[in-house]
Amino acid sequence: MSTRFLVSNEQEHADGLAAARQALSAQRCIVLPTDTVYGIGADAFSAQGVAMLLAAKGRSRMMPPPVLISQIATMDGLARDVPDDARKLAEAFWPGALTLILLAQPSLTWDLGETRGTVGLRVPNDQSALDLLAVTGPLAVSSANRTGQPAATTADEAMEQLGDSVDVYLDGGSRGADGQEVLPSTIIDCTSEQLRVVRSGAIGIDELRVVVPQILDLGEEPAAAPADDSDSQQSDQDAAGQDA
Repeated sequence: MSTRFLVSNEQEHADGLAAARQALSAQRCIVLPTDTVYGIGADAFSAQGVAMLLAAKGRSRMMPPPVLISQIATMDGLARDVPDDARKLAEAFWPGALTLILLAQPSLTWDLGETRGTVGLRVPNDQSALDLLAVTGPLAVSSANRTGQPAATTADEAMEQLGDSVDVYLDGGSRGADGQEVLPSTIIDCTSEQLRVVRSGAIGIDELRVVVPQILDLGEEPAAAPADDSDSQQSDQDAAGQDA
């Protein structure tokens, strides 16, 4: 049976973090608030936990979840050959609604799905999420909804869709204000020579170009594309499905 905690209450916040940590250690799933929408999370290093996350959403391994981290410094432990422009974006927009697709460290013992050697990383701008990440380490997190359904903006909506497939629900109130549309994170592919938006979201192209003027917007192509970029294109298709 699932347990729900109201994280605005100091005691329930502490109890909720402890319960979430225990569930994650048992390779189970939790729901947590983020600065965009609610997310369903699992220990990023638990293949069973990630498999349960994908099953709860009705999602295949072809759409691997991104990974939430608590600070920029963690990026180099999970990704290799991080471009300078990607670092500039992280420094400018983390914590925040920006997911960076990077080359994963090959030594990592995890299985997020068919990532083709990449990982999507983000530092969320939500204190409850950051508090949780500080005690759990990296979490694989996707939007808390069944595939094809609207992303949950409240804990109630998450519970209606995911039910007892999730052990712990951390209720941080409604995402967005007064019916305002909640946009997902903007996703940037940082695995090619030129950074490129693969999903538009909360951070617009004009804001991104203040930091990295040469970044390509969604649908734009480099002026001189490589002769064979099929692997890069496939990576972009997979990345676009990463939605936390």
